[in-house]
Amino acid sequence: MQNFELYIPTQVIFGKDTHLQAGELIKKLQCKKVLVHYGSQSAEKSGLLDQIFASLEESGIRYTALGGAVPNPRLSKVYEGIDLCRKETVDFILAVGGGSVIDSAKAIGYGVANPEFDVWELYKRTQTAHGCLPLGAIVTIAASGSETSDSSVITNEDGWLKRSCHSDFGRCKFAILNPCLTYTLPAYQTASGCVDILMHTMERYFVNTETLEIVDGMSETLIQTVIHNARILMREPHNYNARAEIMWAGSLSHNGLMGCGTGGGDWACHQLQHELGGMFDVTHGAGLAAIWGSWARYVYETNPERFAQFSANVFGVSCDSTNFEKAALAGIEAMEDFFHSIQMPTNLKELGLELTDQQIYELAFKCSHEDTRTIGTFKHLNRKDMERIYHIANKA
Repeated sequence: MQNFELYIPTQVIFGKDTHLQAGELIKKLQCKKVLVHYGSQSAEKSGLLDQIFASLEESGIRYTALGGAVPNPRLSKVYEGIDLCRKETVDFILAVGGGSVIDSAKAIGYGVANPEFDVWELYKRTQTAHGCLPLGAIVTIAASGSETSDSSVITNEDGWLKRSCHSDFGRCKFAILNPCLTYTLPAYQTASGCVDILMHTMERYFVNTETLEIVDGMSETLIQTVIHNARILMREPHNYNARAEIMWAGSLSHNGLMGCGTGGGDWACHQLQHELGGMFDVTHGAGLAAIWGSWARYVYETNPERFAQFSANVFGVSCDSTNFEKAALAGIEAMEDFFHSIQMPTNLKELGLELTDQQIYELAFKCSHEDTRTIGTFKHLNRKDMERIYHIANKA
């Protein structure tokens, strides 16, 4: 069993109407001027922003607002937010939205707190963060778990590169999780978010190292819980209990707990999908669903017993110790059947993409950082491996 560290400093406030506590929470942190960062106009039209502004005003907190964060959040919006924070002397950022908004808010906070270099240097990993403006999040999409994680992902329009940054400085001071705020999400976004949650756990689960039985058990139960409640939400989008289960699973999946003793996880599927998101602006969870089965079939023979355990404990597949391969493939097929049951793709064609050989080469070239790195730990994948997985997903 590997050594590990677990650091989860974010205060979680969970339940109905909890977003109305935003002003009080920021006041306790002794902050005076807030940037409220959000995405689409739905936060305005629904009245959510007005409620948040009222909460801030009641607590004597001044604020300015910046909308326009989009899925696969853009570096240009980050620069806009950094300039606004400096102009308005902002000392706190409140993200209202899903992972894209929270990730954008983290990048803005890094940029303000590290003026000596371009914030993109953090995402290129040529610089290290020395601080971040304090952050809080009001989550409106259960998916990324960014509200309790140390990570953020930004897309640079110059080359359409999608890169991540990990730093404890970027952890939210508090995260408000009100499942009711997810009621109005389209079914596609709900399903895509559920896939993202599953993949954050599965990326940590599929490793080639001795793992903790208790962490395996928590991961398998979390996956089953998300599968069960995702199916409910496809039929009953206003089912509060199902929304609550999914929302809490999202935070637990990505706060580090499911990675204890795993050496950090594999993350190859995320790396492969990041390039799809950067080049084609596809929805993150849907892109993960479209690539996972091709990755799984490409790597499972490295350790079929691990996949067989997943199949048996998550889907109840009969597992004969003399034929782990059969059980492994049955589990991969069962997961893809689930993806289809919630209208998620299992290949690139179903995602709406038909890639040329040149596009596949470009994806793999970018994912391998111009053929200078491998990805994954379950099986180390070089550029050629990446190309093969993209080709399999393209032809599936």
